[in-house]
Amino acid sequence: MKGHIQQRGDKTWRLKFDVGRHPGTGKRTTNFVTFHGTKREAQVELARLIVAAKSGHIVDANKITVASYLHSWIEIAEAMSVSPKTGERYRQLIEHQIIPHLGALALQSLRPNHIATWHATLLREGRCDGAGLCGRTVGHAHRVLHKALADAVSRELLLRNPASVVRPPKVESGELAILSPSEVTTVLAAIRETDIWPHIVFSLSTGVRRGELMALQWGDIDLENGKVRIERAIEATKSKGLRLKAPKTRHGRRLIALPPICVEALREHRKTQLETRLKLGIGKLLPDHSVFGDVEGSPRHPDWLSYHWNHHVKALDLPRVTLHALRHSHASALIASGQDVVTVSRRLGHASPTITLSVYAHLFDNTDEAAASAIEAVLKPTENKS
Repeated sequence: MKGHIQQRGDKTWRLKFDVGRHPGTGKRTTNFVTFHGTKREAQVELARLIVAAKSGHIVDANKITVASYLHSWIEIAEAMSVSPKTGERYRQLIEHQIIPHLGALALQSLRPNHIATWHATLLREGRCDGAGLCGRTVGHAHRVLHKALADAVSRELLLRNPASVVRPPKVESGELAILSPSEVTTVLAAIRETDIWPHIVFSLSTGVRRGELMALQWGDIDLENGKVRIERAIEATKSKGLRLKAPKTRHGRRLIALPPICVEALREHRKTQLETRLKLGIGKLLPDHSVFGDVEGSPRHPDWLSYHWNHHVKALDLPRVTLHALRHSHASALIASGQDVVTVSRRLGHASPTITLSVYAHLFDNTDEAAASAIEAVLKPTENKS
């Protein structure tokens, strides 16, 4: 069997190879595959495909189902691009929301109407108990399918992406759950004697993500100058367990100024850790020891903090908000104080101010009256001075 490689772009190759004669017409059949990598890797892949074709292991593209393609796609995505946590979430959506409804269809038979009907089914009865899913979850499932089908187009398994034609359901923009200033005071007073006091003070003071908080090491914190550098996040998956990784975006690595209340809480927390370690005879704290980890300095599972937060919210009759709402509360306080969107975005570690605006636009709207007053001061004629 013959094969040929043609370069299509930077590290993109079109692999062409024979797969034998069609049993009905007797004509030679040729397959085309798009490959991403070096030329040497493309040559190796072409050789593998030719061997597979000779042994009869090449599957006719017309016979590939949505389910079989998605299983193959997620394996490749996990090996080459997505993080373990993202891959785990993709698999959940694929197995529970996509395959049960679209999996039996031939990949090349998938049409926009199938996807529109799928949306309606999920919204009506997509949950395991027969209730409907919210539009946000359906949108997540749609984006996974769209991404997978886009790769199918690039590999020339599809001519077009049917998920591009149908928009995901509209998500109603509700108010973010945040703590008001008076509620923040109530929360801090209620948890002052609990084991998560320093965690919550730090969260409200910095707006860091839960994974960033639980990945902090003492070497990241400069108590003298009241600064913390966010260098990493912790990720938990069923298959990989706990692992440290880079922050969510390239802007996630950032230097954050700490307010005095946070510095004082960290000093107190560090003193408590040192005293405990001395009693146990395990030595001083090292720069790579976890700030919010166990007594040995190892990081804790992020769910540990969520569990204790939810427990105290119920036990102390605190406002029923999630741990992530503390991040939103921090952003709300910054915006209410008149901080510009770029400053807020950098402190939160967003990829761009556009993301900050998409999440917190309604909070910036609250500053509209102040903006009108400011422009009034510019436009109002200067009074004559005597």
